[in-house]
Formats: sequence, structure tokens, C-alpha cells
Amino acid sequence: MSKILYVVIPCYNEQDVLHETAKRLREKFLSLIDAGKISKQSRIVFVNDGSKDSTWKIIRELHATDKIFSGINLSRNRGHQNALLAGLMTVKGGADMVISMDADLQDDINAIDEMIDKFNDGFDIVYGVRSKRTTDTFFKRFTAESFYKLVKFLGGDIINNHADYRLMSKRALDGLAEFGEVNLFLRGLVPMIGYPSAVVYYERAERFAGESKYPLKKMLFFALQGITSLTVKPIRLIMILGFAMCSISLLVILWTLYEYFFGDTVRGWTSMLASLWFIGGLILLSIGVVGEYVGKIYLETKRRPRFIVSEFLND
Repeated sequence: MSKILYVVIPCYNEQDVLHETAKRLREKFLSLIDAGKISKQSRIVFVNDGSKDSTWKIIRELHATDKIFSGINLSRNRGHQNALLAGLMTVKGGADMVISMDADLQDDINAIDEMIDKFNDGFDIVYGVRSKRTTDTFFKRFTAESFYKLVKFLGGDIINNHADYRLMSKRALDGLAEFGEVNLFLRGLVPMIGYPSAVVYYERAERFAGESKYPLKKMLFFALQGITSLTVKPIRLIMILGFAMCSISLLVILWTLYEYFFGDTVRGWTSMLASLWFIGGLILLSIGVVGEYVGKIYLETKRRPRFIVSEFLND
């Protein structure tokens, strides 16, 4: 018997691309249904993350035209990760497998076939991984690769060049539901589930229309969110750095005493100023890192809902 597939697509101000995305995915679904690879009960689910344009109106029209399309409307904008989680958690009860992807058509929908094949081979999680980054600028490619290396160095377990294009089985989604944290970084959480996983490589295309929802400022915040959500190693590095600075300060004290008794203390003015500025900056940086973790603890203890579904269009 064919398995039920749901594709979950978070949307924020995607009116320019939504019709084309729906068209291509519908064609892909019909071909998969005809080939017997997925059930006729499979659905394409758009999650409206508090869009300010006509995104939700278009989703409602698509659902009214063809029941293969479903829609989830969040009560307000909650961010990409929360919107994606809202879609996954809402549909997991009715699907055998769920694929998450973005609405901008950069993810190759033809990779869905291979993902389903991997699922049928017994893999609970199938990661869509970019085979190359030739479409990126040098700056974006360099920063992305640096981010993956930094997260791994700090103890995070993430898949290189993998965003949020992945297939998850119902069992894997049930496992994801066990993670109750508010500060979400799904690229790091999903590997923690631990079920059998595989990788499918694809070439990422240019955005079909509209503008990227992740400018540099948001990318930096997302990177910080990912690192501080996955590991406490930055705090441990601060402790190690503190020990190192204490050791250096002992040498500086010995040097200043020597200068006081045998040298000219005026000559140490430059090194003294440099030390003060360096240590002052280090203290502020350390307080900032610790404060980031304290802030996350504060948010976690409040146990606020990660999302609220206002409406679910599904037959």
C-alpha cells in the first residue's frame, strides 16, 4: 500500500512565487501518485507565518480549487523555524512521511523521488544536501562554510550544506515532538533524534521570484541562535580563556615589578593601556556570551507556546 506523503512549506510574504510553487509541486505529486509511490491522500501544506501580503489569500484559493493543497495559518509571525515546526507537528498524525522545504523553488523538487526511495529502504530521516554552492557569492559561500565548521568545532552535530530540505518519518516526527525547547534550531535538533538517516544530493537553483527572507543581519542572528541552542562550549571556552588571561596577568605583574624597581615605569604606558583595553573588551564579550545563555534560560522557563495555529485548511 502506498504511503501518505505531506510536504510542509513555511511561507512569509511569498505571493510572488506561491502559484508557481503550487503548480510544480502538484505536477510532481500527480506523477508520484500515478507511479504508485505515494497515496492519493498525500497533501501539499503551506504554512502562513503571519504574512503581510496576499499569501494566505492565495493559499485559501489553492485549497478551494484543489484539495491536494492544505493550509495552516499561524496567529502571528513566529519565524521560519517555528512555522516549520508548526507544520510538522500539525500534520504528523495523518502522514507516514513528511518533507519540509522552502517556498522559493531553490530546493530541487525532483530530489523528492530519491528521498521516498530512501524512506522505503528503511531510513527515518533523509537530508537534502547541496552538491555544490556555485550559485552563491563568495561572501555567502565563505560565511556558510565557516558557520558549519564553527558549529562542529563547538560540539554541534549538523549536516554540511543542509538547510531544512529533509524527509522525516512519522516515528522521527514523534521523536522530534519530545524536544520541548523554545529556542529552535532544527538543523541541529533533527540529528539528535538518532534514527537511521541518509543523504540525497541536489543542485540548489536561484530563487524563482521575490527577495530572500534572510539578509545578513538575520543570518548572523540565526547563526548565533544555532550555536547557543546546541552547545554550552562557548561558556567553557570563556573559562579556558580566563585561566589563560590569569596566567598572562601573573607574567605582566612580574614585569611591572621589575620595571618599578629597575627600570622606567613610563615606558610601560603603552602596554598598560593595551592590556586594559584588551581585558575590558574580553570581559564585555564574556558577559555578552553568558547573557545570551541566561536569556535563553529565561525564555525556556516561561514555557511560552512556540506557535499558535489560527486555522487549518484540510479535508
